Amino acid sequence: MSDPDAGTPAPGVAIESVWLVEATYAPDAAETRKPHRAEHLARLAELIDTGIVIEAGAFLDVSASVVILRAGSEAGALAICRDDVYLRNGVWVEVRARPFGRVTRARS
Repeated sequence: MSDPDAGTPAPGVAIESVWLVEATYAPDAAETRKPHRAEHLARLAELIDTGIVIEAGAFLDVSASVVILRAGSEAGALAICRDDVYLRNGVWVEVRARPFGRVTRARS
């Protein structure tokens, strides 16, 4: 994954190459996710604690979730999602990963 602007951030700023995953919900997800939500959120908390997941959340209209995560490749990002209870149980019906340039403060 290459970022054409990666070498030219502003002073005090760094750009980290990560993955933005968009997971599309099934039409009935508002109901079907309920029995799986605690497990899904617990797993996200573990992935946040280990530094793999940076941010995660769902659109309030329950159309999709977004996860920003660290992985070595698109396949690696998708593998993390394949292990999620939402995808295994049809709450998410499509998952795609795109390279994402995360803007952060430069480390001194």
